[in-house]
Amino acid sequence: MSDATTTPASSILAREAAHFGGLAAEWWDPKGSSAMLHRLNPVRLRFVREAVNAHWGADAATRRPLAGRSALDVGCGAGLLAEPLARMGAATAGLDAAPENVAVAAAHAEGQGLAIDYRAGSVEDLGEDERFDFVCAMEVVEHVADPAPFVAGLARALAPGGLLVMSTPNRTALSRLALVTVGEGAGLIPRGTHDWSRFLTPGELGALLGRAGLAVTETRGLSLDPRRGFVLSDDVTMNYLVAARHA
Repeated sequence: MSDATTTPASSILAREAAHFGGLAAEWWDPKGSSAMLHRLNPVRLRFVREAVNAHWGADAATRRPLAGRSALDVGCGAGLLAEPLARMGAATAGLDAAPENVAVAAAHAEGQGLAIDYRAGSVEDLGEDERFDFVCAMEVVEHVADPAPFVAGLARALAPGGLLVMSTPNRTALSRLALVTVGEGAGLIPRGTHDWSRFLTPGELGALLGRAGLAVTETRGLSLDPRRGFVLSDDVTMNYLVAARHA
């Protein structure tokens, strides 16, 4: 099978699914190949929580701001974000291109007593009547065959009045240095994880969201502070997160 092969009517790149599926067994090991995701996750969750509070006017003190709502984590891996979404009260589904990830995610959720609907496939596989109040795709858009139909698929999955959150690296000299040259070169990130040419700038992602009928409501940078580790900031040079809603 060629590296460029995609499944029919799908945004999945076979080589990307194989790469991440090969990491499935270590996904929940904070010192394993997914260690960087474990370090990123608290910051991503902070952005999610702030976006949810702002979008629905949730009480910052409540532990279940998504109670009574549905959530979809696209490119869920082994469930690092899907499980917190379920704990925030959402009826949660997780979608991933690698069946190996879905199997690990389902087993881990069961061990945690969480009922999460994990599925292997692409966002294009969702039924026409499947809509979710909250949709997220974290560090995924840079790994798909074509970002435009992928973003359009996310928009179709978003229920009226819903909230979409995405994160992705910016295509800058800093991101190439930090994520590819140093990150992968030093073994901090599994080699072959990133193709810098596929990174999107905030303007490019915003344009794709606009064409899909969504409007960006917030953009924040995800930066590395030498003292505190990964933090939310106004610097989008390396990585950034966006919140969006139907225009």
